[in-house]
Amino acid sequence: MTRRLVVDLASPRAAWRVPGTAVAAIRAALGRGWEVVEVAAPAASDNDGGSGTPEAAAAARGAEIYLGYGVPAGVVAAGRGTLRWAHSGTAGIGATLPHVAGTGIVLTNSAAVHAEPIADWAIAAMAYFARGLDRMREFQAMERWARAEFTDGAVVVRELGELRLGVFGLGGIGGAIARRGLALGMSVAGVRRRPERGGPPGARWVGGAADLPRLAAESDAFVIAAPHTTATRGAVTREVLERLPEGAIVVNVSRGTLLDETALLDLLDASRLRGAALDVFAAEPLPGGHPLWRHSRVLVSPHVAAVTQRFWERETGLIVANITRYLAGAPLLNVVDPEAGY
Repeated sequence: MTRRLVVDLASPRAAWRVPGTAVAAIRAALGRGWEVVEVAAPAASDNDGGSGTPEAAAAARGAEIYLGYGVPAGVVAAGRGTLRWAHSGTAGIGATLPHVAGTGIVLTNSAAVHAEPIADWAIAAMAYFARGLDRMREFQAMERWARAEFTDGAVVVRELGELRLGVFGLGGIGGAIARRGLALGMSVAGVRRRPERGGPPGARWVGGAADLPRLAAESDAFVIAAPHTTATRGAVTREVLERLPEGAIVVNVSRGTLLDETALLDLLDASRLRGAALDVFAAEPLPGGHPLWRHSRVLVSPHVAAVTQRFWERETGLIVANITRYLAGAPLLNVVDPEAGY
């Protein structure tokens, strides 16, 4: 009997559209006795994906493995009784969990694949404000040779190595950010759901959710990298933000739902914070006329921190490694914990 794997990764976005080389590697890893069905309909790859198409649901009937961006409810329903493993090319899987919970389907995600480019983006975002690059662009637009503003201290410029880095969410992405911070000489601390797992060697301390206010109080650069779950939604409150030191930098590479954007704007307007670099927002796309668009202390990134030319190299490697494990009956990599929500 032929077994089936469905590839539903035909994203309209070039960065996320599955190349033929990846499909060929998947076929080779499966070997004989497997049918690989490619869904040609455009797969929604933005945010957590998972919106699904009729073509994907049709392909999933009788399938054993599904590879997509999120796992649509229609795919889960169509694969009932046969679908054993579903993999998402996204890091976030909040939109998928309700469909998969209680079905017995093993769900894996791509958080590890996205960690390196997102960590690069986070460090670049910190440097953008710490080294005054935002002000340089402002002066350049005015054709103003503003050397005095920097040499006389009107623009405060800091070295990355003197910053205290606080990371909320020390998983794959947060851990990669923390490692880069340590390599640059930053003092690093973090908060995670299971603090007993610790952090990268050299981290000052790692605490649990109750330590988030302390983390904020000790962070010159505060990075939000925790996944969106019922426990983390709205976790970065006004009270947490108000604990940040004067001139702190806020970076969000998680989901906009974790952060009180109104409180953030109030603190930016009051010049309490040096700046905010945001790759994610409560509403996406960010609505026209939103005050974040034109705020002089905000870097708006359209949810592209994960973009890299190496995505399919890493994603194919993860999928092939997990196919090998699956066929051998070994535990899969990047398995999502349904109770934790990631």
